[in-house]
Amino acid sequence: MTKMATETQQRFGLIVIGDEVLNGARRDQHLEHFKEMIGGRGHELAWQWMLPDDPEVITAHLRFSMAHAEPVFVCGGIGATPDDHTRGCAAVAAGVALTRHPEAVALLEERFGEAAYPHRILMAELPEGCTLIDNPVNRIPGFMVRDHWFLPGFPKMAWPMAEQVLETRYGLAVRQREVALKVRGIPESQLVPLMERFGERFPELKMFSLPHMDEDPHILLGFRGRDRLEEALAALREALGDARIEEVAPR
Repeated sequence: MTKMATETQQRFGLIVIGDEVLNGARRDQHLEHFKEMIGGRGHELAWQWMLPDDPEVITAHLRFSMAHAEPVFVCGGIGATPDDHTRGCAAVAAGVALTRHPEAVALLEERFGEAAYPHRILMAELPEGCTLIDNPVNRIPGFMVRDHWFLPGFPKMAWPMAEQVLETRYGLAVRQREVALKVRGIPESQLVPLMERFGERFPELKMFSLPHMDEDPHILLGFRGRDRLEEALAALREALGDARIEEVAPR
């Protein structure tokens, strides 16, 4: 049975951690996938950070994001090697101790037996009071603290874990739509006063201006939102008057 969409749209953050992504040893695949995965449920990926394996940098950014309302997916750095700092940084940022989670210990012992010690068991050292996230691939869990969902860096593990979180915790929202016009022959700077007026007139919509500088130079001018889109687009068309405009199929 398909779930009914609700009116509540959630904004998400995404943090990808790893020197190997920043130095080019690996290509980041998370941004595009999370954008599609979150957007496909009617929610919005509001921002993304890419951070190095540096405890000071990770902790500072987590402190900042934990002080805000958006839930955040964090990929990378929760393993047991010396360059995996995310678990400890999450605990410091959340203001709690790093302790051995008994359920995580049981999962690691079940998975590895005696080979869980002395190193693999470090993956059970998690922020006190956190909630485990099931890993359907190898049973080594992620964790959630302060609405931050900490996942492995490997896409084949992180993505199904994030799907599970989205499905069980956030559900579906009524998707935003987008309407726009292609505007030719007007510099973007001349559109600023018009955009300011329309921002005041339609505060529930997000107006955007996207210049294209290829062989067909134009500005894609339009709105994102749920309500009053057709009204706003008609008013924009009228305000542009004799400007060269072209209709764009709604999205």
